Amino acid sequence: MAVPRRKTSPSRRGMRRSHDALKAPTYIEDKDSGELRRPHHVDLKTGMYKGRQILKVKSRED
Repeated sequence: MAVPRRKTSPSRRGMRRSHDALKAPTYIEDKDSGELRRPHHVDLKTGMYKGRQILKVKSRED
């Protein structure tokens, strides 16, 4: 069975775990509508992505 030759120091253990922290999702303000949306994602309300119409928007009839 493989056994570590030396004890892992707290510093090295912390460096290994540095990427395990949870990060809050980032949001940007949309240029056209001014609403918050995820970067590099389609705006679901308008269906726009990079200035082009990607999705057809369903109109809500009240």
